[in-house]
Amino acid sequence: MTDSLGPRAKFGVVAPSTNTSVQPEYDAMRPYGVTNHFSRAVIPDTRVSDDASFMVMLNNIRAATDTAIAAIMTCSPDHIIIGMSAETFWDGADGAVRLKGKLEKLAGVGVTLGSDAVEAALRAYGGIRRIAVVTPYMPVGDRNVMRYFTDVGLSVVKLKGLKCASPVLIAHVTPEELRDAVIEMDGPDVDAIVQVGTNLAFANIAPMAEFWLGKPVIAINTATYWHALRTNGINDRVRGFGALLAEH
Repeated sequence: MTDSLGPRAKFGVVAPSTNTSVQPEYDAMRPYGVTNHFSRAVIPDTRVSDDASFMVMLNNIRAATDTAIAAIMTCSPDHIIIGMSAETFWDGADGAVRLKGKLEKLAGVGVTLGSDAVEAALRAYGGIRRIAVVTPYMPVGDRNVMRYFTDVGLSVVKLKGLKCASPVLIAHVTPEELRDAVIEMDGPDVDAIVQVGTNLAFANIAPMAEFWLGKPVIAINTATYWHALRTNGINDRVRGFGALLAEH
């Protein structure tokens, strides 16, 4: 027998307890017969003002992730989505491979990472070589994002780190601020714009920016959910979140 509400797929999602954007954005993208089940990596809302305090936050997330995965596995999900971003870019492409291997061994099912999902999304569009990136991070986080994309053969020609002052405050960045960041990052030398940081509410901004700029604009939450769907053979075209979910 299959789950009555999730006969096509049950996704277990691991996100920081401070994150208020990834859950509503994933739920808005959910096609019929797919259900999302969240487990929280419990962390404090630490103040972030520099690289050192950013690392405190990241290490809090790392320490809580295994417990969150163990908790969500009790509902027997078909696939795990890591609904947090910085750790998935850490130490470049090799770091992502190690992290995915560790988490898949722990969970016993497939795992979608934000870093892998964004790369796959860029490849799905085709012809993308030069990107600009918007993050909520401090410079140490930005450097690891740049390292990952460089490792997989992409050129980061521009990057804007918003330097958000705490995990909770990432979700307080306004649509207007995100719009302005996209405009700042655009240019004739940019093939696509990428947003990372799962607590930035960008899934509704990306399709509008994509339409006006005439080029791919990828929100990490859209990319991770798209990747999980396609990995599990679910090819529904979901409208309202840009070309990635609607056409690929």
